[in-house]
Amino acid sequence: MSETIGELVRDWVHGWARCREVAPPVAVPEGYRLQVDRPGHLARHVLPEFDPDTVRALANRLSTVDNWLKVCGPPEQVAACLSPRWSVGAPEFLMSTALQSRPPLPTSYAVEVTGNGEVVDVRLCADGGEVAASGRIGLAGTAAVIDQVETAPAHRRRGLGRIVMDRLGAQALERGARRAVLVATADGQGLYRALGWTTHSPVTAAHRTS
Repeated sequence: MSETIGELVRDWVHGWARCREVAPPVAVPEGYRLQVDRPGHLARHVLPEFDPDTVRALANRLSTVDNWLKVCGPPEQVAACLSPRWSVGAPEFLMSTALQSRPPLPTSYAVEVTGNGEVVDVRLCADGGEVAASGRIGLAGTAAVIDQVETAPAHRRRGLGRIVMDRLGAQALERGARRAVLVATADGQGLYRALGWTTHSPVTAAHRTS
């Protein structure tokens, strides 16, 4: 794939906004701003490039608590630009993959698919209706942003995350997407890498706490 980090971030912020059911992102000089307006999360500012002066200036302007930064850059470099009023999170990673049609992975769990033209949920349900694993896609043009992939503790280590990803990819293809994008935790990166995803950039989240 030939997409730049800037293009992948553009796709990610639009798909993330749909997944989280917030207003579409607004382009700003630094990148994108998303108004979240939820407890602990006032707004999110996403920067596709790491520039120390830009990060420092933006962080100084954001004087209200519960503003968040999401910067395509390594944690130690981003942290060096921030005051103690900011809390820096664990490393994350911007990843993508080309979507391909393939036979679905078998599963003994019931598969539920719900959603509309822009957001689709996949759930794997155990006997009795308990949700064992789930995930969501938000569509942004020809890209599908994968979000909130989770497996219930009692159902872990059974390959359900892989099955959810497989079904999400199939749903994205059916709806015209050609690539998938996500921001992974360090734990999730291993799963996605094993599934053929490519890591494009470290991503650092920072939260204004005081």
